[in-house]
Amino acid sequence: MPNRAAQTEQMPLLALRGLVVFPHMLIHFDIGRKKFVRALERALSRGQPVFLVAQKDARDEDPGINDLYTTGTVARIRQVLKLPNDTVRVLVEGGHRAAVLGLVGSKPFETVEVAVCEEKKPRISAARSEALLRYTLELFEDYVEMAPRTMPEILINAREITDVGHMADYVAQMLSLRVEERQTLIEEIHPVRRLERVGVILMRELEVLQIEHQIQMKLRGQLSKNQRDYYLREQLKTIQEELGDEADPISEADEYRARVLDLKLSEESEEKLLREVTRMSKTNPNSPEMGVIRTYLDTVLELPWNTLTDDRLDLARARRILDREHYGLDKVKERVLEFLAVKKLAPELKGQILCLVGPPGVGKTSVASSIAGAMGRKLGRLSLGGVRDEADIRGHRKTYIGAMPGRLLSGVRQAGSRNPVLLLDEVDKMGRDFRGDPAAALLEVLDAEQNHAFRDHYLEIPFDLSEVLFVTTANTTDTIPRALLDRMEVIPLTSYTDHEKLQIAKRHLIPKQLKKHGLTSKSLKITDGALRDVIARYTRESGVRKLEQQIAAVCRKAAFTVASGETQAVNVKADGLEAYIGPARYKGEKRAARGKAGVANGLAWTQTGGEILQVEAGVVEGTGKMELTGNLGDVMKESAKAALTFIRSRAHTLGVDAEFYKNKDIHIHFPDGAVPKDGPSAGITVAAAMVSALTGAPLKPDTAMTGEITLGGRVLPIGGLKEKTMAALRAGIRTVVIPADNESDLSEIDQSVRDSLQFITVSGMDAALDAVMDFTDGTGPERGVHL
Repeated sequence: MPNRAAQTEQMPLLALRGLVVFPHMLIHFDIGRKKFVRALERALSRGQPVFLVAQKDARDEDPGINDLYTTGTVARIRQVLKLPNDTVRVLVEGGHRAAVLGLVGSKPFETVEVAVCEEKKPRISAARSEALLRYTLELFEDYVEMAPRTMPEILINAREITDVGHMADYVAQMLSLRVEERQTLIEEIHPVRRLERVGVILMRELEVLQIEHQIQMKLRGQLSKNQRDYYLREQLKTIQEELGDEADPISEADEYRARVLDLKLSEESEEKLLREVTRMSKTNPNSPEMGVIRTYLDTVLELPWNTLTDDRLDLARARRILDREHYGLDKVKERVLEFLAVKKLAPELKGQILCLVGPPGVGKTSVASSIAGAMGRKLGRLSLGGVRDEADIRGHRKTYIGAMPGRLLSGVRQAGSRNPVLLLDEVDKMGRDFRGDPAAALLEVLDAEQNHAFRDHYLEIPFDLSEVLFVTTANTTDTIPRALLDRMEVIPLTSYTDHEKLQIAKRHLIPKQLKKHGLTSKSLKITDGALRDVIARYTRESGVRKLEQQIAAVCRKAAFTVASGETQAVNVKADGLEAYIGPARYKGEKRAARGKAGVANGLAWTQTGGEILQVEAGVVEGTGKMELTGNLGDVMKESAKAALTFIRSRAHTLGVDAEFYKNKDIHIHFPDGAVPKDGPSAGITVAAAMVSALTGAPLKPDTAMTGEITLGGRVLPIGGLKEKTMAALRAGIRTVVIPADNESDLSEIDQSVRDSLQFITVSGMDAALDAVMDFTDGTGPERGVHL
């Protein structure tokens, strides 16, 4: 604060925004506010000094006396220059420090009374004062050398200063300081303290400048590198143009980068792909690695990451499509419609995997195609038959030559949608070896809790498979691993009846083959009788694949006849089939002739449907040996041994020699020895054949049987009843003996089959033998005696 006895003056006030003027300094600034312009004009006209003081808030347009600092500088006006927009530029010279005592006048500008602030004389020795000056000068020289846009000439003036206070003010004016710091220095009237504060500020500013210099050098180095890379790329581009090589890895990488960013993938996936793009930009175009990277990026970008099709869940439309494309299969259609209904009511439901199981040719693949058409989804198909390598499912890593993604992602890419119907055909025929188990790889794919982030070895980034509807097909579930089968809902597709085959041929197969062979319904007609003969005498299958092949053979013959001009229309009847497809391949099932003992008719299930299985038992003198022939499996051999033990335990009741197992040799043979046979369902057939051979009583020729036998004579249930009964009907069988526990399965059998066959249910061998043995010639046990 100024001394009361200090000299006082009255002068106009100029408030400065963001600026503090020190004594002995020449400085210019602009004035735009009107009252301060008037104050400047008054002082200039009277040759009067002005009082310069900083305002506390630079945003205040009309500050009052309380909005200003109290200590400022009395300055002389040296030059005034008028600028456009009523702005004045003034050059002033700082005189001495002063403090405001009070406001004298406020119109049209503020006039204040100020008191001169006398500086305290230093109380230090001349040597200490000189040392302080030199130290400050050294710091200031370092500052001038490092500070940008600082003129070296200011050092000349600084070296001429010998006063401590003057040096502090001079250096403070040259530093880039905040208003608050400058105001603190202007208020300090002790020269030594002021210079010490300036020294501390200089040291701080030097540290800041060093950090700025380091940052600047780092940025300059990066800029130089970028410029160097730019020039090198331009030179490379020019060289490539001269050589006629249009490939530009830089521009190509930019295109890939833009495509990756457009996908809007997860942060992990996007970062991985951008790293590959960066590698591409730095790789020689003639390097083999460039081809690997380009193939990888093309493969990834071709996947339908964000492409989804809208589901069409119109149940009436779906039913029309299924009925139009498939005849019969009522239960399968019903299950598919139920699936679509659930999807309609619960669109977010995921994890439903359908497994269509049935013999070849019954329409499993076409049903999957119909599901896709009914839902309005795209269809992708991949065959898993014979697949042994896990990499076929998960893909190969990019490190291998010729690496590629797995079949799953290839199917999704071909479908062109992230939610297609993906058909996994022949899932029961996958193998396994030292390269891995592909069925184990499918466990993740067919698990809704995991497949939302499926990682293919080739892609190395997650792909969402949760929207895919998986439909698998198989001929049997026996060879499907239990863990994999547990993830799927099995829908059985059973064999077609002869009537269904006739309708399928008329509605689908014949029109398809006519179109395929360039014929019309007028140029070729096949009668119903001819079709029935083809079904019964030329094919023996559960599906209609062989039937279609025979129809195609007829069409080829007819096409030749029409093309050669022999006739304009061909009418194929039953009695003329041999001219088109040769002699009949099946003359009917072989059945045991009446009166012949030891021959029984069994029923077997195969992957192609049901078959009649004949069993022949022969008894000769010997030492009690039992021979089994016919390419039998272990289970079937065990069934024969169980039947033998049962007969020995009931020999007296059956009218069999109790010592037959010692003095008789029994030979059991299954014809068609080239065909492997296994399973327990021939148990009662073997037992019946052995009893017939031992007693001499023949079996009824129009009767067939199926069932598993125990040592005590119980008859246990079997599977594949529908296929077995259809085989019996085709063979002319009239009576079928089945286990009592299979009686509930009769409802699954086609009504036409049930109407044509008589079913006898038995729970033990006593009832079975009573149903199949023919005792009319008096042989065997006494009539009416039951076990």
